[in-house]
Amino acid sequence: MSLKSFVFTASSVLALTAGAAVAKDSITIAMQLEPPHLDPTSAAAQAIDSVVYVNIFEGLTRFMGDGSIAPLLAKSWEISDDGTVYTFSLQEGVAFHDGSAMDAEDVKFSLDRARAEDSTNAQKALFAGISSVDVVDPMTVKVTLAEPNGSFLFNLAWGDAVIVAPESIEDIKTAPVGTGAFKLADWVQGDRIEMARNADYWGEAPVLASATFKFISDPTAAFAAMMAEDVDAFDNFPAPENLPQFEADPRFQVLVGSTEGETILSTNNKQPPFDDAKVRQALAHAIDRQAIIDGAMFGYGTPIGTHFAPHNPAYVDLTGGSAYDPDKARALLAEAGLADGFETTLHLPPPSYARRGGEIIAAQLAEVGIKAEITNVEWAQWLETVFRGKTFGLTIVSHTEPMDIGIYARPDYYFQYDNPAFQDLMATLNATTDPEARTALMQDAQKTIAGDYVNGYLFQLAKLGVAKAGVLGLWENAPTAAIDLGAISWAE
Repeated sequence: MSLKSFVFTASSVLALTAGAAVAKDSITIAMQLEPPHLDPTSAAAQAIDSVVYVNIFEGLTRFMGDGSIAPLLAKSWEISDDGTVYTFSLQEGVAFHDGSAMDAEDVKFSLDRARAEDSTNAQKALFAGISSVDVVDPMTVKVTLAEPNGSFLFNLAWGDAVIVAPESIEDIKTAPVGTGAFKLADWVQGDRIEMARNADYWGEAPVLASATFKFISDPTAAFAAMMAEDVDAFDNFPAPENLPQFEADPRFQVLVGSTEGETILSTNNKQPPFDDAKVRQALAHAIDRQAIIDGAMFGYGTPIGTHFAPHNPAYVDLTGGSAYDPDKARALLAEAGLADGFETTLHLPPPSYARRGGEIIAAQLAEVGIKAEITNVEWAQWLETVFRGKTFGLTIVSHTEPMDIGIYARPDYYFQYDNPAFQDLMATLNATTDPEARTALMQDAQKTIAGDYVNGYLFQLAKLGVAKAGVLGLWENAPTAAIDLGAISWAE
């Protein structure tokens, strides 16, 4: 063999080897936010679910990419005639990542822990209607409700309702042990989380053998990493102004969909002067939603006038009740005894919609005499000072939980809205199973909070994803916060 032939042959082998590597059973997906920890049952951070939902942890039911509810650890269930008793038959042969069997005792432990008096579950209200959880046999569990709840199977699909084991609960935040198709392999904090396929997974084996979640918070760095092909996909790409460049580049695909993220100017309803509905109404009329969508999101987003997703069939367009009208805002402030305006705080977490949108909103509020002092905070600080501490005047956040208008029935929730009539309305909704009646109640709920101007309702967050052209199975829409690794593969 000549030297030239040898070089050609060696090069061919290297090319084939590289081609095999690209034929891919791994992926690197970038996210803007790093989770504070990996326990979805004890924090509200969306980034936790984005990493662990159905990948590491599974629930009795789950959300699919189209928003439908499907069985997961529960293979089937029976509902009593009065709608108060759910008897779940569990999948057989399910094991946690440590090899221990998942059974009815684990389901009971998980649901009892979520609803316990000392529970730190961010969505504890989802489990409030449970009267008891009883083990019938190792593969059967009976859940009894205080009254019928038409949303119960929906509630069980949330990341906050995943099944965990008592044996591994102590280290769940840093060493999560679930039943999912992937295991935690490594977490280099501040940089990445690595996952490996669970060889003993009870369900259909995923195509991917490994996956890496890479954390890139800066929008400029996000664009550079994607263009250099250092990452394979970017979930919720943080620089919408760059999307036309990706659309024009055949190396990439752009996925534009919807999320469950109602992006709002959250208002501390107990802090003066926001305890006055006229002031909150003035705030609403001082905001130009479209200017925020155009300026912060480059046109991506749907204006909303209440806390409800426009793609939901029960949605009511109430944007007209809080239309941009600075003169009306000034008049309302004068009626509230604040003709000279007032000062407040505006806490902005890291996402682009908040940081960019906050600058625009602060300028709009200043036009009517409201001086909002901006404080940029990291997520851990936001959770501590705003969500838990309630030490804020205003903040901007996208509520990405599915159909979560029920948070307005919780007076201790961070924006501290306390309306007994609304609480009764939500109780009636929870006890109602008739679809038409539920729709009417949901529409009444939307009108109530819009009429009380509880928060400044801005826009429904668009899901803006960018990926290499060969990536298949990414969710276009986001019915919940999730990056479902089991659905992802590469084109042949």
